[in-house]
Amino acid sequence: MIKTRFAPSPTGYIHMGNMRTALFNAMIARHQQGIFLLRIEDTDEARSEEIYIGTLKEDLRWLGLDWQEGEECGGPHAPYRQSERHAVYDAYYNKLLEMNLAYPCFCSDEQLKLSRKMQRVAGQPPRYDGRCARLTPDEIAQKYAQGLKATLRFRIPRAENVVFEDLVQGEKVFATDDIGDFIIRRADGGASFMFCNAIDDSLMEVTHAFRGEDHLTNTPRQLMIAKALGLKPPQYGHFALINGTDGSPLSKRNGSQSIREMREKGFWPEAVVNYLARLGHYYPQNELMSIEDLGRFFEISQLGRSPARYDENQLMYWQKEAFKNKSADDIVAWMGDEVQSMVPADKKALFVEIVTPNTLFPHDAVIWAERAFNDDVMPLMNEECQAMLKTIPADFFDHALAAVKAHGLDYKAWIDYLKEHAQAKGKALFQPLRIALMATLHGPEMDKWVMLLGDKALITKRLNDAKQWVTQSC
Repeated sequence: MIKTRFAPSPTGYIHMGNMRTALFNAMIARHQQGIFLLRIEDTDEARSEEIYIGTLKEDLRWLGLDWQEGEECGGPHAPYRQSERHAVYDAYYNKLLEMNLAYPCFCSDEQLKLSRKMQRVAGQPPRYDGRCARLTPDEIAQKYAQGLKATLRFRIPRAENVVFEDLVQGEKVFATDDIGDFIIRRADGGASFMFCNAIDDSLMEVTHAFRGEDHLTNTPRQLMIAKALGLKPPQYGHFALINGTDGSPLSKRNGSQSIREMREKGFWPEAVVNYLARLGHYYPQNELMSIEDLGRFFEISQLGRSPARYDENQLMYWQKEAFKNKSADDIVAWMGDEVQSMVPADKKALFVEIVTPNTLFPHDAVIWAERAFNDDVMPLMNEECQAMLKTIPADFFDHALAAVKAHGLDYKAWIDYLKEHAQAKGKALFQPLRIALMATLHGPEMDKWVMLLGDKALITKRLNDAKQWVTQSC
């Protein structure tokens, strides 16, 4: 049975790029009716925080990405937090030391930086030069006796190739001589990502590990670790990263948001997963799909090799599409308590129907509720509205008031009346009414807005307020 995994480090709130990794792995498992595992890689204990683990699980569940093994739900390979697996890693460190496949390295950061600088000057790839690999047991004991701390390095086999079939990019070949002995245990005794990630994937029987191509150079190292220890590694696949709006890797600076931010802002989870699922994966279906259908139609062969480009317009498109499957009750609940407190119960359904086409987030709904149900909307005008009103003849609103008096809430009758009596047409006819009744030049259809206001006295007051504003501005 296929088993995929998501193994985040809880050092911050999860962003779009990492969540896409979780989504792709979850979709692959769903497509094959396999297992999706959640492991917490918290070996960086100084930066890992419990709040980030809690928020991560909330984010995954909000998007419908349930896991069948791992953190919280348990399984046959517990524990699933790396901070609780030190004894496991120590046993494998000792095994490598016994086989002379690992050795302590006492080089300081300054020595390593100088070595890399000299290699670059000589036109060589910067890698560890292996000076501590030649230390004798007596020399090692002496350095420990001096109180020096050491990292642990994996001893790379020389003059070999590491060859593997990348599930996304095809065959990959890495020369071991280009890699250099790498650190598998930090000087403070903590396990490196490279080591514990490889150990856990094997012990937890992960069959497929999909991740961004920024991890591609880690793969030959992890395959060598697994081979040296007689462990079975997963099959690896590396998909292209997401680029931001400026073409560079996606970051907070060029478009990325945390999933927590997106939840708080009011994105629909369906919008987020439909957008992320198409960032680097091709679906022939263009309609909004459920999480079940996204998994059912997810194909490894459709993962792209070229970077995906973050496109906010596409994200907003899926946000709009998500509205189409929502009931009025769903939307009212999504709009939040502030809107519910402002909108009368008997007008909630009409309010939702009218403002939804002009609403993307709950904050938008709050603004429309203020425009609909506050007595005084003139303070909500922007500079564009104010400039428009200054071009309107003062008697326009006298005719508008007469139209309301004669025809009540019949907006179309108002228009006919004003065309005849105010000699107005086009923008000069429609825009002053829109500004007076909703304090903006853009928004819902005016005849429906009048129905929502539904109060001749309120409409009369707003027209009088607009008239007074024009009179005072002249």
